[in-house]
Amino acid sequence: MKKRSSPIFIIPLSIVIIASAVLCVMLILNSGYVAGAVAGVMAICSITLLIVSIVYDRNVIKYATAIDKDIVAISRQAFYDYPEPIIIVDSDEKVIWYNASFEANIFDEDRAYGIHLSELVGNNTAKVYTLSGAIVKILDHYYRVTARRSDVFDLSVISFVDETDHIMLEDEFKKSHKTVLIMTVDNYDEVLQNSKESGKAHVQVQIEQMFERFIEHTNGVIHKVSNDRFYAIIEERHLGPIIERRFDILDEARSISIGERSNVTLSIGVGRGAKTLAESESYAKQALDMCLGRGGDQAAVKTENGFEFFGGISKAVEKSTKVKSRIIARALKELAESSDTIYIMGHRLADFDAVGSAVGLCGAFRSLGKNAYVAVDKERNLSKALINYVSLNCGSDYFKSLDEALFEINDRSLLIIVDTHNPEIVDSKELYEAARQVVVIDHHRKMVNHIDNAVVFFHEPFASSACEMATELIQYFGSDCKISISEAEALLAGIMLDTKNFVMRSNARTFEAAAYLKKLGADTVVVKSFFSDSLETYREKSVLIQSAKIFHGCAIAVTQSSTPELRLAAPQAADELLGISGVKASFVIYRMDGLCYISARSMGAFNVQLIMETIGGGGHQTMAGAQLDLSLEEAEAKVKDAIEDFLVKS
Repeated sequence: MKKRSSPIFIIPLSIVIIASAVLCVMLILNSGYVAGAVAGVMAICSITLLIVSIVYDRNVIKYATAIDKDIVAISRQAFYDYPEPIIIVDSDEKVIWYNASFEANIFDEDRAYGIHLSELVGNNTAKVYTLSGAIVKILDHYYRVTARRSDVFDLSVISFVDETDHIMLEDEFKKSHKTVLIMTVDNYDEVLQNSKESGKAHVQVQIEQMFERFIEHTNGVIHKVSNDRFYAIIEERHLGPIIERRFDILDEARSISIGERSNVTLSIGVGRGAKTLAESESYAKQALDMCLGRGGDQAAVKTENGFEFFGGISKAVEKSTKVKSRIIARALKELAESSDTIYIMGHRLADFDAVGSAVGLCGAFRSLGKNAYVAVDKERNLSKALINYVSLNCGSDYFKSLDEALFEINDRSLLIIVDTHNPEIVDSKELYEAARQVVVIDHHRKMVNHIDNAVVFFHEPFASSACEMATELIQYFGSDCKISISEAEALLAGIMLDTKNFVMRSNARTFEAAAYLKKLGADTVVVKSFFSDSLETYREKSVLIQSAKIFHGCAIAVTQSSTPELRLAAPQAADELLGISGVKASFVIYRMDGLCYISARSMGAFNVQLIMETIGGGGHQTMAGAQLDLSLEEAEAKVKDAIEDFLVKS
């Protein structure tokens, strides 16, 4: 074919014509007729070329039109024969066209014209219009579905890229990921200490067979590290169903009984989602520590994002040995001797257990010749009767305000935190953050956000109270450590408060501690007087009990009152509500100082700690609480939801 001029020549030719005309005029004016004639010839030639170009350009347009028809036909055929499924949808997202691959692989029987895009991609309609698209499963295949809207027409082209092999490979990689489990028998020594050798062997066989059954349905391995500890490595594909069954091995373990009242309980730490086996083992150890710190008989799954707990329906396992108390006492005494000043602080709204344990330790350190003080908010507490009694009998300098302690504390000071291990609820967070050396003594079940910078962390979830733990430590401080009768009575008051006069959560060591305090001269009549209520407190307590309603076996009392007496009346009302027939747990909700306070109690069958943790609180299996920045109605609704969730999971 002959080469034709392109329409692009029109613009330069036009420029030449205009330039020639201008040049012609200038030459005629300046140079005479000869030069003007030359310019005229140039203009005529240019005009001739322009005419020829226009004629040729018409042929080019005809040729381009023919080519365009061929391109459209070829594109349409290529689009239809494209190996990946493609559809076109209109403004209503209904299919108006699809290619052969879509018909063959996705809609092989029915006609797809007119169906809505959501019938293909489900709830991912909006996501397919994003840059990355959406992964959709269609007929056992996984497609990455992406959409592109037309800039000219109100249409969208939807492409389906088959990524089945990639998705299946990724899924297999995740399912085959290895996870370390560390499983320990909480009370192995305790349940077997009085058994015959034949009985011990029988129990050990039952335990080992239980772990073998646990692992036999997986492709994992299990290794016995000691009589009471096992390591297992399993794949994620088998861990998922175990978690869905909520670690039913915990129930199987409790069915192994020794004698009339002793049952085996397990604690299981799981390191999930770690990058390596070493990291998974580290996660599993942290999870196991959390289980043991929360009383055992539960499983904890540790991931990068935190902990998830299962079980925990049994009481904490009592340890008969006091070796740990003796070791902690020695370490604490050495820290005290190397410190200039010792400050002892409890939790906000300090009760008899917080103040009593602080007073007992303060008296012990003072008898050793150290400068020791109890740091407490003298206005906002639940122990004014005890504080006044100790101040009267032990000296007015016994207690320091939180501001005084904060002003005086230095690098040579030691801060002991009692009856809590949560940095968010200590009596003064500023004092805690200012301390260089911190010791924690607590009996509450371990929380995730616990104090993690303590040089000594004495934590015994089976202990009845912080006062019981403090009493044991004082006994190991040595013969030169003596506490006064008033200090002994303060410790006994804390024990009596948390055990409900030795009814709840009291064990052999609790009575041993009480006997030691009684031997020092503690008067139970004096201690009982600390618990006397004012007439206003008694009235508030009566109103709360009268307003209680039963919800799934739980008594829930809510009051609109905000009198200061509620701080004492609410927990007392929660205790008394447990005396109602059929009540397994009690919850008292009141509002004060802009927050909703919840006091939760149970007799042991209902784990109020797990319920309170669900809404941001914590505590013990039989005694817990929470503080919420909500209205009374919202707080009550949250408690009810948490109760229902607990009943579903238990």
